[in-house]
Amino acid sequence: MKKHNFNAGPSVLPREVIEKTAQAVLDFQGEGLSILEISHRAKYFQPVVDEAIALFKELLNIPEGYSVIFLGGGASLQFCMVPFNLLEKKAAYLNTGVWAKKALKEAKGFGEVVEVASSADANYTFIPKNFTIPADADYFHITTNNTIYGTEILKDLDSPVPLVADMSSDIFSRPVDVSKYGMIYGGAQKNLAPAGVTFVIIKNDLLGKVSRYIPTMLNYQTHINDSSMFNTPPVLPIYAALQTLKWLKENGGLKEMEKKNIAKANLLYNAIDNSKMFVGTANKEDRSRMNICFVMKEEYKALEDDFLKFAVSKGMVGIKGHRSVGGFRASCYNALPIESVQALVDCMAEFEKQNAK
Repeated sequence: MKKHNFNAGPSVLPREVIEKTAQAVLDFQGEGLSILEISHRAKYFQPVVDEAIALFKELLNIPEGYSVIFLGGGASLQFCMVPFNLLEKKAAYLNTGVWAKKALKEAKGFGEVVEVASSADANYTFIPKNFTIPADADYFHITTNNTIYGTEILKDLDSPVPLVADMSSDIFSRPVDVSKYGMIYGGAQKNLAPAGVTFVIIKNDLLGKVSRYIPTMLNYQTHINDSSMFNTPPVLPIYAALQTLKWLKENGGLKEMEKKNIAKANLLYNAIDNSKMFVGTANKEDRSRMNICFVMKEEYKALEDDFLKFAVSKGMVGIKGHRSVGGFRASCYNALPIESVQALVDCMAEFEKQNAK
């Protein structure tokens, strides 16, 4: 049976990326060694990092004056590295979900933090609007896509202070005007690579402005100076990321990805909106293209477990909603084909036909 991978992360990757990475595990570039056992200092691995950085800059059209680095620790480590490096007096945060809240919590250990707006009272079902960003903040932090609640900021915001964005789950899903951001970061395990590597895009002139001592490994400048090679980087995930970046370029770049992602999201949201049994959870104007969250209507709540079992029997993988919200979540990252979304839509329709009153 064909599997349809809707996992929220680690998640679906292009098949050719998996195959090329698997080949490198067996024999890296004909060297007779596995990529798992080569030195990251070897002359034939440095070009992998260099090409990955070059493709980052090309695909995202990153302007001059920005650096791209690869780190460990996931986006969760960035929650403290961002304020460690950038917060001198005050930072502003938009609270749109669990990960935004965690980032805000970490920042409070480094200085004054202003929560400019929050949708917590509505269980994060919308993106707050019409908030004021303090002009004296060192930076303004947003989480562009909220995987648990299915909301997404789909426009590049204007900010009077440097804009810092956690784009773990929607990077490369649409074109981004990087010039509007001081920094973009994210864990790679959703749209880019297996778990284990974190990307950081940062405007160089933001650094060196805090008065505190920054431990060497937590200082962005350390990793910029050594081209992500200060210590042993996560070699295998970087290699897989390079294969994904090549795949993105070969498949039309980010405009084409956005076109396909809109089509996938529209297909599933239309099915939800026209269903007798299912209903979406996020405000329509703020719906995520990456993580589509829905539940059973009240009169059918008792059938949620039955639907999950039915969906699994049809090859659907990972559609159970996050434990904190329940229901269902279909993560439709770049590598998920529209055929898988159609298979889920057909599965929902079949279950509804059998069980709707």
